[in-house]
Amino acid sequence: MDSVRQFQVTFDCAEPARVGRFWCAVLGYDPVVPRGFDTWEAYEGSLPAGDRGAWFACADPTGVGPRLYLQRVPEGKTVKNRLHLDVRVGTGLVGGERLAALEAECARLVGLGGERVVLLPADGENESCLVMRDVEGNEFCLD
Repeated sequence: MDSVRQFQVTFDCAEPARVGRFWCAVLGYDPVVPRGFDTWEAYEGSLPAGDRGAWFACADPTGVGPRLYLQRVPEGKTVKNRLHLDVRVGTGLVGGERLAALEAECARLVGLGGERVVLLPADGENESCLVMRDVEGNEFCLD
């Protein structure tokens, strides 16, 4: 393969804008505002009531990270995700420094509506990581 292809990560969820805004805050992303509108709210306000809240998208303002697309689905989450995001906050850190970075970011994300699940301590092969859930219960790791 000559080049890496761009991709987006798609979330099925009940409230796309709520979940999307959580991930914007986690990753430093910006909402993707549809052409012809100044804000996401202006776009949503232009839609018929039944079409509002159907989707939300956000993107890395630097253009490096993948776009996130969130779509409303009728069914709720019932089992563990088959795919999850690893949010890299402790890259290059080990031991106490790594744990401090994970805990600090966990505290910030809990303040945004995330939920702490469990700390997986270093085991000689892998460094510590912290399992969390977003505002709709989707698992992700602070790594």
